[in-house]
Amino acid sequence: MKLLYNVYHLVNFWIHLIKEKTIVDYAKGEGKQGSVFFKWLKVIKSANVSNSNDLLQLFSYTDTLGKGSKRFCFNIGGNNYRMICKVVFGRVCHMFVCWIGTHPEYDWICKEGRQYTINDF
Repeated sequence: MKLLYNVYHLVNFWIHLIKEKTIVDYAKGEGKQGSVFFKWLKVIKSANVSNSNDLLQLFSYTDTLGKGSKRFCFNIGGNNYRMICKVVFGRVCHMFVCWIGTHPEYDWICKEGRQYTINDF
């Protein structure tokens, strides 16, 4: 059993980011400040994650949203921006962009309880 565990962890688990164009378009709309999204994308493209703990280690400034939503909230650009993604782990980590906005906008959707269900993209 231990041998299978070790072999399992040698497999690369790359991230399939769904709606990358959404992130790029949003970043371009933010002008110079949007560069933080391109840095985030660079990390994602080279990431190797197999579970939520791996993802949380990769981005220590990330929160899980809970309530069975499979959603993570990424704090981007020194906590100026937030991005909600639904993440499904398997042989490939599928990451679906659900929402992107500023920190105050995120606070507003949380006040309304929409962070678990919002799907703007």
